[in-house]
Amino acid sequence: MTTFTIGDTDFLLDGRPHQVISGTLHYFRIHPEHWADRIRTAKDMGLNTIETYVAWNAHEPVRGEWDATGWNDLGRFLDLIAEEGLHAIVRPGPYICAEWHNGGLPVWLTSTPGIGIRRSEPQFMAAVSEYLRRVYEIVAPRQIDRGGNVVLVQIENEYGAYGSDKEYLKELVRVTKEAGITVPLTTVDQPMPWMLEAGSLPELHLTGSFGSRSEERLTTLREHQSTGPLMCSEFWDGWFDWWGSIHHTTDPAASAHDLDVLLAAGASVNIYMVHGGTNFGTTNGANDKGRFDPIVTSYDYDAPIDECGHPTAKYHAFREVIAKYAPVRDLEPTPRPAAPAFDVALTGEGDWMPDATVSDGTENPATFEDLGHLGALVRYDVDLPAYAGPAALVFGEVRDLAWIHIDGTPVGRLSRTLHERAITIPAGSRLTVLVEDQGRVNYADRLGEAKGLIGAVTLNGEPLTGWTATPVDLATASGTGSTAVGRALLRGTFTLDSAVDLFLDTTSWGKGFAFVNGFFLGRYWNNVPQNTLYVPGPATRAGANEIVVLELEHAVEPVARFVAAPSLGQLEE
Repeated sequence: MTTFTIGDTDFLLDGRPHQVISGTLHYFRIHPEHWADRIRTAKDMGLNTIETYVAWNAHEPVRGEWDATGWNDLGRFLDLIAEEGLHAIVRPGPYICAEWHNGGLPVWLTSTPGIGIRRSEPQFMAAVSEYLRRVYEIVAPRQIDRGGNVVLVQIENEYGAYGSDKEYLKELVRVTKEAGITVPLTTVDQPMPWMLEAGSLPELHLTGSFGSRSEERLTTLREHQSTGPLMCSEFWDGWFDWWGSIHHTTDPAASAHDLDVLLAAGASVNIYMVHGGTNFGTTNGANDKGRFDPIVTSYDYDAPIDECGHPTAKYHAFREVIAKYAPVRDLEPTPRPAAPAFDVALTGEGDWMPDATVSDGTENPATFEDLGHLGALVRYDVDLPAYAGPAALVFGEVRDLAWIHIDGTPVGRLSRTLHERAITIPAGSRLTVLVEDQGRVNYADRLGEAKGLIGAVTLNGEPLTGWTATPVDLATASGTGSTAVGRALLRGTFTLDSAVDLFLDTTSWGKGFAFVNGFFLGRYWNNVPQNTLYVPGPATRAGANEIVVLELEHAVEPVARFVAAPSLGQLEE
């Protein structure tokens, strides 16, 4: 039996000192047919371990409907890691942050009345216990002391930045151990004294999360844990992007230097991210520190392995550093090959917004949660009283982007990012509001917040009542043939010699969603930084392929332009 334990100064693999050199891959951000390739590429950088979060809301978006197949096949992902001779670290949360929508927590969970998020509240603990038991059914038999490759399991995630409920942490440990987890249990927090103290328990091994000033951070970590191995279990080697900003990058040499300091100190490390992947569909999270900033579709993260799986300059810089501390096989640098470049004419099929639901109406608009809707769009309608325009239309709050129509004619847009909630409208008899959930905040007290039109709506100070709300299913949207100013379903076909990665240029479109052969690529927006969407090869096929674009505003050109390389936006000067 192979053992993996915590010694006085090191991790011990079969009793011998072992330095963990790991990198993060999120199986839920990578096409399953690419899992093996990304793992192998990470191994070739010199890693001996792969780490992943587990996204609860990917496995159980609807309560009681657990799925561990296909994209959610965590067991297969861990087995592929094992096939490459690598160890695995599993971080099941239940909260993961990760710039993933709602921090990985299911909407049905966080919208439960009276629930206490991330604390020892009975409703939350009952659901979390059930979730963890399901995850550990997959993980427990794959632990290293049972012939598998899982060497560490993390309890919660950066909990010291959020709370200090020790009973909650103890309950997570109890459930974890009762489910048969016997490998060492860890926590992670930024190496700030109050976070390290609040986020762990004496029986858990503390690790740090940081991306610079490695020596200083390790010193702080050691001050709070006098024995055992030092570990940075989130070495931030890049950063994420949000709409309206730049494309964030870090200097490869600077990142490599900090990695070198860590490894030279004998510390173990997990590189976050070694390969970021993509927020396919509408899975992106959002920031909110006084300004709501939704995360873009790409999760390239400026990682050593780029979004489409190719080594970068940072990859080779890291590999040179790792080679000083661990065996690394010879590898010839190869540039990313150019993708096929071609244009596809798109045919407009008219407005794709569904007709309004016929119902008795509600006093205030229903939220996405009230409707049980997990999609990105809801249509709201209400009859207007007689009034002489122009008039002031005021919403309690818009979450997150709303297009306003009077008698079917667009009259404006309101943005949560810009703190907009009021608009002047002309006279009319029917108000229609299309609202987009742009991504759920993935940290702090805004976890689980409601989406849609929030609170009362007034017209010239008088309440508007009698609302209907119609969920929009993007996957089944179809053009009506009727004209609409800007909003339209666009469709085109193209032929490929074989399945291949593509990059879809979206700069001539406004805002919307794109699909290839029914595969939901994600959101696009001309609001910078991201200019292209990644089309994974397995979503394409030899022969005929179809692209569908659901445009929300206005496509300047009805053309789908595929380009040779990705463009993720302007860098900081």
